[in-house]
Amino acid sequence: MNSERRLLTAFLLFFIFGVAAWTSNVRPAVADMIGHGGMVRAVDVSPDGRLVLTGSFDFTARLWNFVEQTELGVLDAHQGPVTNVAFLPDGRRAISTSDDMTAILWDLATFKPVRRFTGHGHKVMGVAVSRDGKLAATGSWDKTVRLWDVATGKERLVIEHKSPVNSVAFADGGRLVVAGDHDGKIRVWESGSGAIRGSLEGHQMGITQLGVAPDGKRILSASIDQTMRLWDLATMKEIGKHGEHDGQIYAAAFSPDGKTALSGGRFGYLIVWNLADGKPIRTIKAHDSIVWAARFSPDGRFAVTASSDERVRVWHLESGDRIGITGETDDEPQPWLTSDHPGAPLFKKCARCHSLNANGHKRSGPHLAGLFGRPAGSVKGYNYSKALTGVDFKWNEETLFQLFDQGPDKYLPGTKMPVQRVTSREQLVQLVEYLKQITRTPAH
Repeated sequence: MNSERRLLTAFLLFFIFGVAAWTSNVRPAVADMIGHGGMVRAVDVSPDGRLVLTGSFDFTARLWNFVEQTELGVLDAHQGPVTNVAFLPDGRRAISTSDDMTAILWDLATFKPVRRFTGHGHKVMGVAVSRDGKLAATGSWDKTVRLWDVATGKERLVIEHKSPVNSVAFADGGRLVVAGDHDGKIRVWESGSGAIRGSLEGHQMGITQLGVAPDGKRILSASIDQTMRLWDLATMKEIGKHGEHDGQIYAAAFSPDGKTALSGGRFGYLIVWNLADGKPIRTIKAHDSIVWAARFSPDGRFAVTASSDERVRVWHLESGDRIGITGETDDEPQPWLTSDHPGAPLFKKCARCHSLNANGHKRSGPHLAGLFGRPAGSVKGYNYSKALTGVDFKWNEETLFQLFDQGPDKYLPGTKMPVQRVTSREQLVQLVEYLKQITRTPAH
C-alpha cells in the first residue's frame, strides 16, 4: 500500500509540477481570457461556438464569450482544483470535475449547480458526455470509471480499473466508453453492460488526454511519454504516432472534420497535425508555460488553448495568428466611448481587433484607417488569411453590410474574423455609417 501511495505521489508531482509548470519569463498578456487565479487545466467550446468553458486550480470553472473573450460568469462550488470541464450537447449546461472527488452539473444561465455526482474515492480527472446528453462518464484516481444518469444524478455503472484513470471518452455513438490510465493503457468497454472490449497498448507512460473522432471510430491519446497516438477502434490497433513535442503531451483533440488534430504540451507549443500522413501542418508557440488543454472551434478555423500561465488564448489555425489582441490598455484614443452616434456601441467589438491608425498598436486585425474604398487584403505588412489573398473587391457600404449581415465565416470562408453577425438591419446600417465616419477622420 505504501509503495502504491509513493507511486501515485510521484506521478502527481511529475504530472502536475515536474513538468516545469511555471517559467520565470512569462510575458504579460495583451489579450486573452484572463481571470483565473491558478493554472487553467481544462477547456471546452460550446457546440454553437459562442462560449468557452475553463477549469482551473483556483477551484473554479469560468464561462466566457468566445468572440469578445470576456468573462460571463464564475462557477464556484468545488472544494478543490477543477480538473476537467465539458459542455452538454444543448450548450446550456456543463459538467466540471475536481480534486474534491465530485463532479457537478451546472446551469450556465444561472451559474448555479443543478446536482453533484458523488461516489468516487479520489480526485476525478476525466469527464465525457454522451452524444445524446443522457449519460456522463467520469474517471478517477480511485481506479474507476463511473457512468451517471444526467437527468437524475444516479450512478448507472461502475467499471473497475487496474490503474488510476486520467481521461475518459464516449465512442462509437456512445456504445463504448474509453479510459486512459496511469499505466499507459487505453481500455475500452461497452457502456451499457460494462463488458470489456479490449485494450489499446503502445504508450510507455501515463495517458493524459483522449480525443474521439467525429465518426466515433478512432481515438487520439496524449501521453507523458512525449507521443500522441491514433487508434482504430474496430481493429484495436495503432494507426499513427506523432512525437514532435520533445516533451510531455497533455492535450489532444480531433478537428470537426476528423482530418486534422491538435496536440499541446510541456513547452507551450500547439501543433496542428495532418492525420492522413502523420505530419505537422503548423507549430504555434501558444504559451510560455504548459498547454494543458486545447480545443477546435466547431467550424475548425480556430483553436482555444489553456495553460499554466493562467490564460486562455484563441488561435487562427491557417495563419497561426493569435486572435483578440485588444487595445483597451494602450494609449490610443478611443472616441467611440464618448460618441453619441448610435453605431458607436457596436464599434467596441471592432476596436478589440483593429486599430484606427495606420501606425497604431499591432492587433489581430489590420488597421481601419482609410477603410472605405480600400481594396480588401491590401494593408502592407499584415498577415492575411487566404480568404483575403487575391480577392478583387473594395470595402464600402455594401461589402461591409454583407460582411456583418452574412457573418465573416460565410462571406469570407477561412477568415480570421470570429463569427460576428449583426442581425438587426437598423443596427447594421448604424454600424456601417459609424465605420465610415470614424475611419475617415483620424483619431486624436
